[in-house]
Amino acid sequence: MRFLRGSKLFYPLVRNSSTQAGRRRVVITGSGAVTPLGNNVQDSWQRVLAGESAISHLGPQFKGLPCQVAAQISRENLQLDTHLSKTDIKLMSPATQLAVLAAEEALASGNLKPKELSEEQRERIGVCVGMGMFDLTEVYNTWNQLQRGYNRVSPFFVPRLLPSMACGHISMRHGLRGPNHSVSTACATGAHALGDAMRFIRNGDADAMLAGSGEACIDPLSIAGFCRLRALSTAFNDNPAVASRPFDKARDGFVMGEGAAVLLLEELEHARARGAPILAELLGYGLSGDAHHITSPSEDGSGATLAMQRALKDAGVSPEEVSYVNAHATSTPTGDRIESHAIRRVFGDHTPQVQVSSTKGAHGHLLGSSGNLEALFVVHACSENTLPPSINIEQLNVDVNVVTKACKWSEGQGRRVALKNSFGFGGTNASLCIASYSEE
Repeated sequence: MRFLRGSKLFYPLVRNSSTQAGRRRVVITGSGAVTPLGNNVQDSWQRVLAGESAISHLGPQFKGLPCQVAAQISRENLQLDTHLSKTDIKLMSPATQLAVLAAEEALASGNLKPKELSEEQRERIGVCVGMGMFDLTEVYNTWNQLQRGYNRVSPFFVPRLLPSMACGHISMRHGLRGPNHSVSTACATGAHALGDAMRFIRNGDADAMLAGSGEACIDPLSIAGFCRLRALSTAFNDNPAVASRPFDKARDGFVMGEGAAVLLLEELEHARARGAPILAELLGYGLSGDAHHITSPSEDGSGATLAMQRALKDAGVSPEEVSYVNAHATSTPTGDRIESHAIRRVFGDHTPQVQVSSTKGAHGHLLGSSGNLEALFVVHACSENTLPPSINIEQLNVDVNVVTKACKWSEGQGRRVALKNSFGFGGTNASLCIASYSEE
């Protein structure tokens, strides 16, 4: 339902749409991304489907570190100054800048123009954008400036570091006065942000949410820190394109990436009322804690298992309805193996019918921005009936059905249902249940 108010279209507030279970349905109507693969969703998605890798050599400032590869965004090609003012760039950290650009694309692709809405409507649109880790270079450089004198410290130092500032800048930029919520749960940040945003809409706190995460911490100190943890790949410094290889026997650690991805989530009737394009539906959200170790999952994969089972329960979906899992699989020897065992535990006899992939071979591990970017790929897989592949697999050594080339997802007319997993340091786990949109 819509009508004219003055010279602008007015969409009435929608608060009572429900599913058979009496809950508001949440759909995805827009997507935006800035990744090592491309500066927008379309380029990133097409390169993932083509099985290309965006991992390259690190620069001379990383000399002497065991890891010499990463998935970096070309700042020259990004041309930030054409999207952001000089003041914006001064106020925003690199991760926030990327998140702001991704949010702009999500709004544009979802055909939502906040400035054309009434104040009351903008009060029903919120932002849930997180950050897993801030830029350590900023801290190091500011410390050096402090040694030269107090007045050398930028007044914007603290605001640039805060993980919540991406939310702040996006909401201020578009006048969005709904829930303003930031998540920081290590590598599960982006998935938690999407799940929390879904709940805000489902619970009636908002009618639409911009949700996701931004990450930009490819700096010598961060790389050195992860190297000391023995978390990064070091065996493929001479051949960066094959360094990230989830599920492959030769995997030896993850490859750090950077970027941002933001999805536009809406209550179903809100989206219908304004004629929004509906890409997919977010059905469920599961969370758990390993309660085991600061960096390693428990050997039995109980945390991952609980997150997936809870997402299915929240979605009202049986394991037999799921045909794809987009895995967290970061290309670490232990993590990939344990996640594959957890998938088998959740799906049991149905496991052979479940296809699995991790796109991190193409874009590396974006830390706190991995779950949201990969969820974005699941959304487009649902919409386009095409599964993204895992690349760089020469010898598979996990006990699940891994997709190694882009392929059609479903031959029939049935609903496509997927799980998207994300796990973070400290034993924090998230799983999202995403499905192709159905009128029913």
